[in-house]
Amino acid sequence: MNFKLLTLAVSGILTVGVATSATAVITTSPVRQSTDLTEFNSVHSQGAIAQNVEEQTNIRVYEKASPAVVTVDTDKSNGSGTIISPDGMVLTNAHVVSAGGTVNIILSDGRKLVADVIGFGEEGLDLAVVKIRGQNNLPTIPLARPGSVKVGQQAFAIGNPFGQFQGTFTVGIVSRIDQQRGLIQTDAAINPGNSGGPLLNSSGELIGVNTSIFTRGRGGGSIGIGFAISADKIPAFLTAVREGRAPRVAQARSPFGNKSPQKVPLNGPAVSGILTDKSSVLPTDNSFFDLYSFEGKAGQQITIEMKSQEIDPYLILLGPNQREIAQDDDGAGSKDARITVRLPADGTYTLVANSYQARQSGAYTLELKASAPTAPSRAILQEEGALAAGGPVLPSDNSLYREYTFEGRSGQAVTISLESTDFDPYVAIFGPNGRLVAENDDGSDSTKNAFLTVTLPATGRYRVIVNAYDASGRGRYTLTVR
Repeated sequence: MNFKLLTLAVSGILTVGVATSATAVITTSPVRQSTDLTEFNSVHSQGAIAQNVEEQTNIRVYEKASPAVVTVDTDKSNGSGTIISPDGMVLTNAHVVSAGGTVNIILSDGRKLVADVIGFGEEGLDLAVVKIRGQNNLPTIPLARPGSVKVGQQAFAIGNPFGQFQGTFTVGIVSRIDQQRGLIQTDAAINPGNSGGPLLNSSGELIGVNTSIFTRGRGGGSIGIGFAISADKIPAFLTAVREGRAPRVAQARSPFGNKSPQKVPLNGPAVSGILTDKSSVLPTDNSFFDLYSFEGKAGQQITIEMKSQEIDPYLILLGPNQREIAQDDDGAGSKDARITVRLPADGTYTLVANSYQARQSGAYTLELKASAPTAPSRAILQEEGALAAGGPVLPSDNSLYREYTFEGRSGQAVTISLESTDFDPYVAIFGPNGRLVAENDDGSDSTKNAFLTVTLPATGRYRVIVNAYDASGRGRYTLTVR
């Protein structure tokens, strides 16, 4: 997943709430005997009333809107969506459904229905509409009046973070409005899986479609900076969908606009650059960036360093498919950035030379070093099998599983992949002491196949558990340990 460039395709959320507390004061002074509660009420009732009003607003918004919030599930990814018409039109993000495959909609009451994609946004607009088959009386969420959103107003998000917590409700405010890009910034907690879900006002109206977050570190979650596509952009898009003018296939999108990268060689001289107010701007945090590209080979280990005495460097590396491979802030010591990674495939890689802070200007140097490609690692274990009725099940959720073992040594790096086109794979590895070493559900935003890279903590026999994400999982799979 991208972090500065995070596109939400699978979402799991941390609930945000507002808590208040009362502090009891113990005193040795004589207790005043009085039956007059006027003073007590004047001190305490205002806070209680305010808390009650806030809670009642939260409850009212959730009860009004949540029946029309759905999970959008495809063969490649999942996210959230909003029912916008009684006959089953669902508004979501284009990146949730753009990978193709069957689209399933899971309603708030648990019903699972099939849907068809009927339109995508144009010119980088990350919106799509899917139509649920055979429905005519579904609950809906209305759009807010154009131009009605104000910084400081309450904002509410509902969605299915990490594809596991459908109906999660979080509360915050509108933190900022980016009129130029049509984005609403909010501190209501949103995470991967909330993509495509609604951002609401206190009337339960749709003010935005949650689409991305700004976070830090691999696997990072919400740090209170999320973005929603403003509802002001939705009416024209819906009109195009209803009139049949919207594209039926996803439009190519790039967070870098039409900017072309500068080609640089591996193991060449250091490149000098400068970020200024005339540089391109990263939409998520308004930081300046330059783009570079280089040709890489599968198995090459590369080290990229960005150094500066004038800015805090930040590096982002994208693969040939434009998906994020790595990013770093201070990996080279001090404030300098360094990425060291083994390339997964042949092709053209894109490098974003960026600053950590918004609108930070200054000069920098960039250096790319690479080793010769190495041969693909040998498979320690390669198995094909099937999860079928009658097989062993995990007591925790009644999901089917199979178990395999291999001998490993302390410090050995292994990768484990579990692939299936029949079910949502889940893989786990246990050490010689029987303790869990690592587990994974979805290897990336774009796939439900499971993938792990681990360094073995001890020498001995390891167990790999091939599992389905839930009790419904059945079908064939391929397990590879390298």
